[in-house]
Amino acid sequence: MPHVELKVSSQPQGDRVIVSASGEVDLYTAPLLQAELAAVVSGGHPVRVVVDMSGVEFCDSTGMNVLLAAMKRAREHGGGLDLASPRPAVRKILQVTGLDSVFTIVDATAAAGEGAATG
Repeated sequence: MPHVELKVSSQPQGDRVIVSASGEVDLYTAPLLQAELAAVVSGGHPVRVVVDMSGVEFCDSTGMNVLLAAMKRAREHGGGLDLASPRPAVRKILQVTGLDSVFTIVDATAAAGEGAATG
């Protein structure tokens, strides 16, 4: 079975940083995501991180642990971490593990700050 690469990039956007991931997050690719998130939250100042999951086809427990650790670190610095637009497969993992109540899940348009938030 061919191995699916993971592409990760980050882009500051106003008061937040959008971290975009696409591909599969697993034991082999999770360190890449971890390194990117660590770089974003290691500044020592409060940062709101939005992880755009719309391109992530699969995320195993290793990936979830990376996201949890990054959220914890962001909160320690007075910031936070949200997940944007997880696909159904990823959303199911979040629900099964109960992490859907731990992470704040937003949609990508809200993450990009397009339009006013309703509610």
